[in-house]
Amino acid sequence: MEKIKGALISVFYKDGLAEIVKELDKNGVEIYSTGGTQTFIEGLGVKAHAVENLTGYPSIFGGRVKTLHPKVFGGILHRRDNEDDRRQAAEYEIPQIDLVIVDLYPFEQTVATPGATEQQIIEKIDIGGISLIRAAAKNYKDVAIVPSVNQYGYILDLLRTQNGCTTLEQRRRLAAEAFNVSSHYDTAIFNYFNRTEGIPAFKQSFTEASATHLRYGENPHQAAVFFGDLSAQFEQLHGKEISYNNMLDMDAAVNLIAEFGDSEPAFVIMKHNNACGVAVRPTLVEAWKDALAGDPVSAFGGVLITNRTVDKATAEKINEIFFEVIMAPGYDDDALAVLETKKNRIILKAKSAARCGKQFRSLLGGVAVQERDAKVGGRDSEVKQATDKAVTADELKDLIFANKIVKHSKSNAIVLAKNGMLLASGIGQTSRVDSLRQAIAKAKSFGFDLRGAVLASDAFFPFADCAEIAHKEGIDTIIQPGGSVRDQDTIDYCNANGMAMVFTGLRHFKH
Repeated sequence: MEKIKGALISVFYKDGLAEIVKELDKNGVEIYSTGGTQTFIEGLGVKAHAVENLTGYPSIFGGRVKTLHPKVFGGILHRRDNEDDRRQAAEYEIPQIDLVIVDLYPFEQTVATPGATEQQIIEKIDIGGISLIRAAAKNYKDVAIVPSVNQYGYILDLLRTQNGCTTLEQRRRLAAEAFNVSSHYDTAIFNYFNRTEGIPAFKQSFTEASATHLRYGENPHQAAVFFGDLSAQFEQLHGKEISYNNMLDMDAAVNLIAEFGDSEPAFVIMKHNNACGVAVRPTLVEAWKDALAGDPVSAFGGVLITNRTVDKATAEKINEIFFEVIMAPGYDDDALAVLETKKNRIILKAKSAARCGKQFRSLLGGVAVQERDAKVGGRDSEVKQATDKAVTADELKDLIFANKIVKHSKSNAIVLAKNGMLLASGIGQTSRVDSLRQAIAKAKSFGFDLRGAVLASDAFFPFADCAEIAHKEGIDTIIQPGGSVRDQDTIDYCNANGMAMVFTGLRHFKH
């Protein structure tokens, strides 16, 4: 425990300060202060030394310089266990300051004030206060720092219960909070200077050149910025600015279309990060027609992607519906002319660009990083026949197709497919049974015959109920990871009912 001998107090807000001052006075602490804070302290009947008497300089430049002086910062920063520091402090008559109570000018509040001028905002950039906070926090071994009114209760409790003393652990805790305060303050100032058309940039370790300001975030009242090189992946040929939600769907679409390579024409319709239409066909226009047929309702306002150059015939069919974004490796000139008839439609030409092998997500005030899910599961060498009945070559092709889609669908996920076409999916449900029932109901609503369709699940079946529900609808071929302690129950049901099932050994949760 270290006794507080000297304290520097210089605050913008005085609420809650009186009791702390009285407690310091009670413990015989020498108090140094400035301007209005000194007046407040003396109004309590407590003596406070004026900082200008200590430094020999008055407050100058309209209050911009008050505490920036070696006698103030020396009193905070000199190391009590260092003989040279103690000698110099004595030689230059530098007092010992063991406690600093300071807050910062209300910069954010001023920025948010209607009609605030640039000069008014600039004058609320604190220099002395932020320097005092950093100095005291740096020397936490000897000095306690109270960086905002939020810590008043904590320091008052320490003063009352520990007779004006603090421990190293307590000072370290206060120092951590001090750097949190200073970091937040500096970020607010950065956002102000780095703003573009009223949209604040977010503090990241990226240069301004790598930032793309989006129309808005998930909702219009949320600002959004993309940090990365979007031009490395796409050339925008037409349309309005890209929004945050557009980019989420674009990312999901790019990841899914990559599963199909370029061996056959494929079309994907993405909505809210899930595929609502997918088809692989001999021609692009056929792929589009069958992708749309999977769910023509959800396709409204969706994001489209294909692995082929868009021709005029396909463009004319696409142009019949409203959609937000289309991505393709290229567009024939006459196809582009058709698509450009809607002025806000975002048309992107995809480039070949290496994708990051990591995925980043912000959560709980931090960032989680994981490896990208690069495996699929379903190729001949990767599947394990789980039932007596084997899958045919055509069934395996559909199973692989369905498994690619379920990998990129929100968990819990079930995908129903047939002849290289997505019939329906059940996504984001808390029960896998609910996901399956959702998929069945959706497929039926569009008139699909589920007999001969295949089923893909992103995770294992803990019970045989999904196999039973599927069988009653005429779905007799399943692909799933396997790995449940009750796998045998599902296998037994399939064997008893002439169903074929393969295990991949790869779960594909997507949260």
